[in-house]
Amino acid sequence: MSYLLLFLSAAIVNNFVLVRFLGICPTIGVSKQLSSAIGMGLATTFVLVLTSILCYIVNEYILVPFDISELRLLSYIVLIAAVVQFTEIMVKFISPELFKLLGIFLPLITTNCIVLGLALLNISLEHTFIEAVIFSLGAGVGFILVLIVFAAIRERLARSDVPTPFKGTAIALITAGLLSMTLLGFANLVN
Repeated sequence: MSYLLLFLSAAIVNNFVLVRFLGICPTIGVSKQLSSAIGMGLATTFVLVLTSILCYIVNEYILVPFDISELRLLSYIVLIAAVVQFTEIMVKFISPELFKLLGIFLPLITTNCIVLGLALLNISLEHTFIEAVIFSLGAGVGFILVLIVFAAIRERLARSDVPTPFKGTAIALITAGLLSMTLLGFANLVN
């Protein structure tokens, strides 16, 4: 049961985009169309889970035993870049159409602060291997949910009569703020 709470905590209660405010840039960048939002969400979830696994292994079996934990940040960045490069190659191979649709945002997963933030948070919260994987999967599912909801709202806003000063990014940020307030109602339910 605690694994389910951990998953829900990462996905909804402590959502990385709307509660922790990490990953706002890709959320706004790829949420104009539902298809690109889903593709980016799946790619990011894959990266989140794989990097969390690799970062956990590197931390537990290299950094801590050799007492070189000050290299944690540098090693995590290298791992994240490698996983994103691998993901980019896989997406290009599996779905060239999705690869073109995501464009520059796919390699920019490397700079998505959710990925590094999640790896560091897993260490600071002292998650076990299974907990780190579940927490990462929950963070990825939460990211997908936010992208889907945000893309659906933005597609509807594109057809709405929005006042000129609020068109584009301005209304997107206002929408993100309103979505954030809805999830903040769940704050402190699950740590």
